[in-house]
Amino acid sequence: MKQLWLIVQREYLTKIRNRSFIVMTFVSPLAIIALSVLIGYLTSLNNDTKRTITILDNSGLFVETFKNTPSYHYNYITGKEIEPTRKEALSSGVYGLLYIPKTTDSLGQTIEFFSEDSPSPSLINGLTQALEQTIFYRELQKENISLDYIKKAKPKVDIQLQTYSGERTSKISSLIKYIFGAAAGYLLMMFIIIYGNMIMRSVIEEKTNRIIEIIISSVKPFRLMLGKIFGTTLVGITQVLMWLIIGGILMTILTSIFGVSPSSPVQVPNLETETTRMVSEILLEFFKFPIIKLIVAFFLYFIGGFLLYSSLYAAIGAAVDNETDTQQFIFPVLLPLMLAIYVGFFTSMEDPHGAVSVIFSYIPFTSPITMPMRVPYGVSWGEMLLSIAILYATFFLTIWFASKIYRIGILMYGKKPSYKDLYKWLKSNY
Repeated sequence: MKQLWLIVQREYLTKIRNRSFIVMTFVSPLAIIALSVLIGYLTSLNNDTKRTITILDNSGLFVETFKNTPSYHYNYITGKEIEPTRKEALSSGVYGLLYIPKTTDSLGQTIEFFSEDSPSPSLINGLTQALEQTIFYRELQKENISLDYIKKAKPKVDIQLQTYSGERTSKISSLIKYIFGAAAGYLLMMFIIIYGNMIMRSVIEEKTNRIIEIIISSVKPFRLMLGKIFGTTLVGITQVLMWLIIGGILMTILTSIFGVSPSSPVQVPNLETETTRMVSEILLEFFKFPIIKLIVAFFLYFIGGFLLYSSLYAAIGAAVDNETDTQQFIFPVLLPLMLAIYVGFFTSMEDPHGAVSVIFSYIPFTSPITMPMRVPYGVSWGEMLLSIAILYATFFLTIWFASKIYRIGILMYGKKPSYKDLYKWLKSNY
């Protein structure tokens, strides 16, 4: 046990003193925030570009349909032929030309849009909606139905969301659940891959430098592998804890700035702008979330998922002589993670309590990703604890198989291993 503790201590202290750990812990969050701000700034610059759209309306029915926007200026003309107008638009650098023919038969099927490049979907959708609304109103006017009457009769429905237990929720709640679930699943996948590769490279380095031969003369290979796994797991836990502390500080600052208190989540202060009101609503919904369950789930699945996959990464590192030879073994390890993240995004977050989501939440190689993505949508403690029990039980089984490969692989040199070799090592009684 003392040897195991010394290995854990060495792995932990070596990695947290590494410059890459400091960069990942403190610089990476700042880099992500800076990148988000940069993307928003570049998007705003792109939106500041005003483009001209020529409307050739030979039907004369859409004179008041198109209104100028910050992004588009509409130049309305009528009574011209399409070919000379198209050539003129091209030569003058007009972004697009919308041609509405004179015929009134099947008008919606004869409208054309010309441009040098493919227009943005948002532009085409906006033009389509404007045209459809005008044609719709025109057909109603044929039936002597007043437009004012239509506008008054058109209802505005605002559905109030409420659970069966009587708790009121808002529409922004679904967005927050999606963001939390997506962030949890993606971060867990990245942590498992990054720290798993860290263990694998450490084993390969020690094996290549022949340091491993000296180490196993005084330490059993199984204890050495466990020490590496546990030490790196503690590094990951340390990093997550530091991120949570930083996040808690930022959340405290935000709540004080916007005057939101978790003790009075129903009260929304009188805020000046729509932006601050939206931020306040987001913070209020955040306080309604089962934060404790989210944090517990994240840590338990991070530890369980990392222990499970790191044992496989350690076995792969012991089996090969260099990182190039790992490619054939890495893909089967990454496949369940990739499958889990896709199921999480496209199934679990759309139908969190569906059969596929529940099944993947119990499969130990996918549950570390899928289950945390479901937790924001409401998962019982019993369901979560059963999934965790299966995950940790699978780890003990996997570490036993991985240790058999590790014991033999760390002393094998000069030969590129195959799956057949790994199978022989698993059957060996060494």
